[in-house]
Amino acid sequence: MNRRSRTIVAAFLLCALTASAHVGSPDVYADGQAGPYRLSVVVRPPLVIPGVAEIEVRAQTPGIDRISATPVPMVGEAAKHPPMPDTMARPSADPQYFTGSLWIMAPGSWQIRFAVNGVQGPGTLSIPLPAAALATRKMQPALGALLAVLGFLLVLGMVGIVGAAAREAQLPPGQPRPEGRRGYVAMTVTFAVLIAVILLGNRWWKSDAAGYSMNVYKPLQMAPTLKPGNILDLSLRDPGWLPQRQLDDLVPDHNHLMHLYLIRWPAMDIVFHLHPEPVATGDFQLALPSMPAGDYHLYADVVHANGFPETLEATVLLPPISGRPLTGDDAEGTASPVAQIQPGSQPASTTHRNGSPEQRFRLPDGYTMVWEMPATLTPRTPESFRFDLLDPAGRPPSDMSLYMGMLGHAAFVKTDGAVFAHIHPTGTMAMTAFMMANPQASMNPAAGASGDMADMPGMRMGSGALPNSVSFPYGFPTAGRYRIFVQMKHGTTVETAAFDADVCSPAK
Repeated sequence: MNRRSRTIVAAFLLCALTASAHVGSPDVYADGQAGPYRLSVVVRPPLVIPGVAEIEVRAQTPGIDRISATPVPMVGEAAKHPPMPDTMARPSADPQYFTGSLWIMAPGSWQIRFAVNGVQGPGTLSIPLPAAALATRKMQPALGALLAVLGFLLVLGMVGIVGAAAREAQLPPGQPRPEGRRGYVAMTVTFAVLIAVILLGNRWWKSDAAGYSMNVYKPLQMAPTLKPGNILDLSLRDPGWLPQRQLDDLVPDHNHLMHLYLIRWPAMDIVFHLHPEPVATGDFQLALPSMPAGDYHLYADVVHANGFPETLEATVLLPPISGRPLTGDDAEGTASPVAQIQPGSQPASTTHRNGSPEQRFRLPDGYTMVWEMPATLTPRTPESFRFDLLDPAGRPPSDMSLYMGMLGHAAFVKTDGAVFAHIHPTGTMAMTAFMMANPQASMNPAAGASGDMADMPGMRMGSGALPNSVSFPYGFPTAGRYRIFVQMKHGTTVETAAFDADVCSPAK
């Protein structure tokens, strides 16, 4: 089938894929205030549940004497009865770096509650943690072989003991061992019984493993359909994971029940950030704006009432769309195809005023967005990704605005489609979940967030001018090529820039 035919058929044939919350990027990165102390937090959730979450905290404010961490369910009766906190350790001479680990005993929506004590008094900060078993772990081959040998020796020993007991246990001292069949019969029966026990145990083990596999995270599935009038219909289906997961319990995040990114693939040269509306339980619809034809990857963010976020993934092949103009919080951006950048080399950059490398993205209206790049990019290394918006004269815009309550939004997308993460200035977690965990928080716009989400506690607007820079805490999960889409707003205009990053594996 040629390209033209595929485009025509695309209006009717659409393909759905599966995904998970923050596709391919399970670690939680967050910045927040624990009272007077600013903390940068990394939580690496366990691969299996129950399992151990690894935690790193970098204190941006000096004078902290002690940090304790407690795992607490986000909602429910257990949230009222937290366990005893664990004191975090200082693993090095750095007085502002802390580490710890916590057991997560069940899947679902959790929060890690940090209690901080220092020279400025106490403070608390809670970081949401969506916990789910992502896989089953197999036994290491060497350990399996060792256990098999030990088991074989145990069976032989047990058979020998029973045989000796049947032949000699009731003999008077000094009497010669009899040559009868009694010992051989006992050994044969024992061996048969042990083999039966092993087979039944293996069957039980497989049944238990199959039962556990049912608890491995199964994301909501999303099936897109293009309907007459350029209406994109997104049908959600629950393949079965936790019994308490529902399709009618979604809550707004940044005033929208769903945030949808459409990225043209594989060039990644066009991106749309749109907001479908629900028309029925588990069914969202959106009148598409004007779009060029192509294969699009769809990433849809939703949040459940318990604070558990999910990112749904699908693909769609669209014909040219002559649709509506963009309105409200909807936005689009264009960039050069990512394939134009040679693999293995960093994209072209200049030198920032502080000496670090930078990338500049020229926007269609003459504005420029600048990325102050880290010196090196390696997997799972927490970084603060800073971006500045400049007007055509190279100055900070005088009319900076909040975009959906934040100084900016970013999407980190790997060019092979294995990673998608929608990031806020507060971190990788959904803002709704963050506010559920921190109902007492006051969100300062200079820190990256504020208040058009008036229904959320603590979301208040500041009276001063907004800065023209925004930072996002994040760490690339794996090595490879990434494209970063960043959105900032001035006046009523949402600017969308694209930056490219080559993440290299650390030298061994």
